[in-house]
Amino acid sequence: MFSFLKKDKEKLLLPTVDVHSHLLPGIDDGVQTLEQSIELIRQFHKIGYRKLITTPHIMSDFYPNTPEIIAGKLAEVQQAVLDADIPVQIEAAAEYYFDEHFIEIVNNKANLLTFGDRYLLFEIGFMSEPLRLKSIIFDLVTLGYKPVLAHPERYMYYHKKTEALQDLIDRGVLLQLNINSITGYYSKEVKKMAERLIDNRMIHFIGSDCHNEKHFEVMQDAFNHKMYKKIDSLPILNSTL
Repeated sequence: MFSFLKKDKEKLLLPTVDVHSHLLPGIDDGVQTLEQSIELIRQFHKIGYRKLITTPHIMSDFYPNTPEIIAGKLAEVQQAVLDADIPVQIEAAAEYYFDEHFIEIVNNKANLLTFGDRYLLFEIGFMSEPLRLKSIIFDLVTLGYKPVLAHPERYMYYHKKTEALQDLIDRGVLLQLNINSITGYYSKEVKKMAERLIDNRMIHFIGSDCHNEKHFEVMQDAFNHKMYKKIDSLPILNSTL
């Protein structure tokens, strides 16, 4: 998973597998052209990444993607990466939004897009915790999935309820931190929550959540941030992928 970065005579480990990004062109709020996708993938390779598991949104109201749409775009990007001779492995899962459509496909036991050992990335609303969250988590675990909550530090209603996230962990949920959160990119409050989760060793995956060149630039700064040293010491699961 890791390559070495030397800074101020200290060696920090950099991830070489990303589990959260939006690099398939034109199907969500990430990159919009194949050229943008290839350029970002090239930049990831330059800083040491060997595998990118990109995760387009599946959100019924805004991004009604299907496994077939995602597979088609993935094949297009994989061929372009091959043609450009970039030695990076490109895979795709999805970032499922916890909405009625998601609940329906879980209830129907439809196959869901996962990465690694049946890890399933999902996000929830930023304003309030979904009422059926715990019951659907139970269903997912029962079906053999390993649910991964995307960027828990960004949900404001958890900022004073860290124990609620621990309860989700106890129910089988893994937590994925956005690397850029430690820089204050999203907000000061999100930064503080990210630090709290890191200090409490509650993070299982780190991800770029890269949508564009700006996100990538901030991420490079994050690797030099003092809090990254603490992430560096956690048993992050990216290395198993």
